[in-house]
Amino acid sequence: MIALGCDHGGYTMMQEVKKHLESRGIEYKDYGCYSEESVDYPEYGKKVANAVVSGECDKGILICGTGIGISITANKVKGVRAALCHDCFSAAATREHNNANVLAMGARVIGVGLALQIVDTFLDTPFSNDERHIRRIAMIED
Repeated sequence: MIALGCDHGGYTMMQEVKKHLESRGIEYKDYGCYSEESVDYPEYGKKVANAVVSGECDKGILICGTGIGISITANKVKGVRAALCHDCFSAAATREHNNANVLAMGARVIGVGLALQIVDTFLDTPFSNDERHIRRIAMIED
């Protein structure tokens, strides 16, 4: 189960992400927002982060205008490793090396086509389980 959250700036792109997940048969839970009406992104960043940490969802995807504010918000929740990715290399690397559990993107930074490729890369790339990465994640968590 994937937790989804966005603000008004990410709403349109999130609708495309939902369609894409459905086409892949991936279940998700939508934590909002639900329109292009202005909202405060921290509300949705926290909802997704808490859903991932609680185990209700395996991973999360967050979208705001730049991806910056919503990723900062998610990273305030202990146990979340949210990565702001605007390319597939970063999405793969953060899964392999950081075992990131939340993907953040900026709808005003990248287009939908690239965003969907980033989503696929993030969801399909496993954590490497290398000892050095496990050690470094433990250091982040402290």
